[in-house]
Amino acid sequence: MVTFSEENYLKAIYHLAMRNDALVSTNGIAKKMHTKASSATDMIKKLSEKGLVNYQKYKGVHLTEKGRLAAVSVIRKHRLWEVFLVKKLNFSWDEVHEVAEQLEHIKSEKLTQQLDVFLEYPTKDPHGDPIPDCDGNMPSTQKLLLSKIEPNNSCICIGVKDSTSNFLQYLDKHNIALGTKITVISKEAFDESMTIKINKKQWVISKEVTHNLFVKIN
Repeated sequence: MVTFSEENYLKAIYHLAMRNDALVSTNGIAKKMHTKASSATDMIKKLSEKGLVNYQKYKGVHLTEKGRLAAVSVIRKHRLWEVFLVKKLNFSWDEVHEVAEQLEHIKSEKLTQQLDVFLEYPTKDPHGDPIPDCDGNMPSTQKLLLSKIEPNNSCICIGVKDSTSNFLQYLDKHNIALGTKITVISKEAFDESMTIKINKKQWVISKEVTHNLFVKIN
């Protein structure tokens, strides 16, 4: 049996490994989990004993296939619950993450499968992230950061890198959501801010925003 805490570590290692094919460092895991490196090391040793990670002292960690499947299972439940909360309970996309963090640890596989059926097999969560299938396969997605789009090009918002409530509420104020068409008017070399147009309205957004919005070319 994998504990709640162990599931959270596995999920953290999975997300960190997606950014870099190399081994995930203990310090990186500790930072992600908001804990001390010594506490992270203790947990990694427990996960290693359960065959969920391979740990090389002073080098780093990577998930075993057993660990990867456990991590993806948690991610699948988390994202399905986010869809349920938005589509069926009228939560906004900035409200669902913390609730889904609790629901993702429910162990019932039958509940997860029935939830998937009830939602008609969604492939993406409310933030545009792919939902793994029941066999643990994570769909690949073609996406760019808005910061990579050159002036005089249009694109469609398909996801967010930052899913914190503050950022999502900021996007709501500017009428930016999944499916929103964004036209890049200009980019400032000095601070990398960008002038964009949405629904015939123009405004300037910061580098922080452009580096946290995923888009696809329209």
